[in-house]
Amino acid sequence: MATSTEVLQTRTEDLLIGALLRVPAQAIQRRLIKELNAAGFGELRLPHMAVLQFPGPDGARPGTIAERAGMSKQAINQLLSSLESYGYLMRSDIPGEGSARVVRSTERGHAAFWKMVDILRDIEEEWRAELGPERFAQLKALLFVVWDSPLAR
Repeated sequence: MATSTEVLQTRTEDLLIGALLRVPAQAIQRRLIKELNAAGFGELRLPHMAVLQFPGPDGARPGTIAERAGMSKQAINQLLSSLESYGYLMRSDIPGEGSARVVRSTERGHAAFWKMVDILRDIEEEWRAELGPERFAQLKALLFVVWDSPLAR
């Protein structure tokens, strides 16, 4: 009979890194939306996360937000229009730069951002409790190494 460690090793070996990173990321995004909706930000949906993801849209140009999200400018502009109509952000012209625009968060947008930070801190505490402080610190450290390396570019 296989031990739990052997089963875990087999599963780990069978799963590719994309799935191992995607599944938790998607779970986090679903939880963010669920808890944001419950906290009074009921208009927000999963596609909005492309705009709201770290570091957020405040002060960025739509093209920069599209690049971060890996989406077309047209798709991002649809999401920006949606968020603008809900009162989370506004787009304004950049003086002296022709048709260039910049995105600014509204008071409601800032409130949603800080609620997201609170939710993410709660998630981190749960992961720390589940994994143990040392393994959680190792996980974060390894993910930061990847984040800060050519692997993430």
